[in-house]
Amino acid sequence: MKIMHCPLNGPRNISEFSYGGEVRDVPAPDAGAEAWADYLYLKDNKAGITREWWYHVPTSYWFVAERDVRTDEILRTYRADQLGKGETA
Repeated sequence: MKIMHCPLNGPRNISEFSYGGEVRDVPAPDAGAEAWADYLYLKDNKAGITREWWYHVPTSYWFVAERDVRTDEILRTYRADQLGKGETA
């Protein structure tokens, strides 16, 4: 059984979570269609450590996880509000 640490609820079974995609910088509201299409449809999908949005389904809680996609190891998790405090996309 794979366990993920939820910043709100502690260690939980991975089946309680849903993947939400890579953490990426949102384009400016007035950015062109190409910038928005890139943001919405194109993903980096790089090998190595990536930041991802995860959702704890029972509590409707979004948070960020750093995961090594080569090994599927979850390195750490933290609240989404910490992205603006030294954590960047």
